[in-house]
Amino acid sequence: MSQRIALFWHRRDLRLHDNAGLYHALKSGFEVLPVFIFDAEILDKLDDKQDRRVAFIHKAITEMQTLLVAAGSTMIVRYGKPADVWAQLCAEFEVAEVHTNHDYEQYARHRDAQIGAYLNANGTAFYTHKDQAIFEKTEIVSGAGTPYTVFTPYSRKWKEALAAAGLKSYPSEKHADNFLKTDPRAVVALAEMGFEDPGLSFPTREVRREIIQKYETLRDLPAVPGTSRLSVHLRFGTVSIRELARLGMELSEKWLNELIWRDFYMQILWNFPHVGQGRAFRKEYEMIEWRNNAAEFQRWCNGQTGYPIVDAGMRELNATGFMHNRVRMVVASFLTKHLLIDWRWGEAYFAQKLLDFDLSANNGGWQWAAGSGCDAAPYFRVFNPTAQTQKFDPQLVYIKKWVPEISSFDYPRPMVDHATARDRCLTTYKKALKREPAA
Repeated sequence: MSQRIALFWHRRDLRLHDNAGLYHALKSGFEVLPVFIFDAEILDKLDDKQDRRVAFIHKAITEMQTLLVAAGSTMIVRYGKPADVWAQLCAEFEVAEVHTNHDYEQYARHRDAQIGAYLNANGTAFYTHKDQAIFEKTEIVSGAGTPYTVFTPYSRKWKEALAAAGLKSYPSEKHADNFLKTDPRAVVALAEMGFEDPGLSFPTREVRREIIQKYETLRDLPAVPGTSRLSVHLRFGTVSIRELARLGMELSEKWLNELIWRDFYMQILWNFPHVGQGRAFRKEYEMIEWRNNAAEFQRWCNGQTGYPIVDAGMRELNATGFMHNRVRMVVASFLTKHLLIDWRWGEAYFAQKLLDFDLSANNGGWQWAAGSGCDAAPYFRVFNPTAQTQKFDPQLVYIKKWVPEISSFDYPRPMVDHATARDRCLTTYKKALKREPAA
């Protein structure tokens, strides 16, 4: 009879250290073989065959494989539909247990329920664990037992819960001897999946303490390196959320708050799944009559609006897959308020372009800007791009980097007057919000 083993399914946790699910697998009493599946259900829908995120994942997987091979083990890396891959794995190995970490998006929840049912029906235990959030699902609720929909009381309760429970680590790296000793397997190549390496360098996962210490002062200035640039590493779990939360507690409460926002939006997605299905959190905002001018949307996408800070942000996004958070708010406000284009158009464009794309945070940010979300900016708050520039990039350092033709005749005139656009926005929103929302 072949050896019974445990498999650990990596998804949004591409690291071997402080990994909750991997820790439990390694402590299961079975030798552990890690698995990663490049999900054809997701990848086959991507039009950009130089997708930065696919390349980032492939790089992280290759780095993990190097470490595992050095320890005498390997990772099984496959490309295909998860149901098909798991059928193959169960035929290839005598699988006693499968461990993985929670995912909160609707597709992932459905996928995990399907795979769990299949494994259980074949006599294999399926365990999932909390890893990518400090607090999840309904762990932080109001006194009435309901999910929070406003950040400030949620963050207060979050910090109280953390003070009471502390931060538990999962030292999976200390149990490396429990990986299955086996010959190395090849990692599926990008080309085998129809993708190419875009040839980009990715943000370092190094945590720079001095940036966290100065975060509150510098975080809104796009021209300076005032943010940690760890968002992509949090997105794919190449860093531990628990390690970062400890740093926040030690160095900067403002930086810690950004990690709490991440948990907040994840629990919104879990408790109010309609936000991940293309619907406004506040259903009355479905009544807004968006202009949805396709030509204007394209100018926004291309960074040709005539508002330099908006254009700089969009060009940075298109070129690098990153946009500074302050600028994300400005460009989202401009699209939804100045141009009256449906926030879902912007959400989808960011989902296509952002290296650190995360459904819960992206949706939360866009609905915040549009006024339709939980804890949203009031609909009458319309960011003035000129005022935002004067406040956060007064020397035009950031803008000139991305819009070098700003002072030339080649640069377009503003596509809309701010005051006129603001009045049009307020009129449109007021008209919509007076109506009875659809049941």
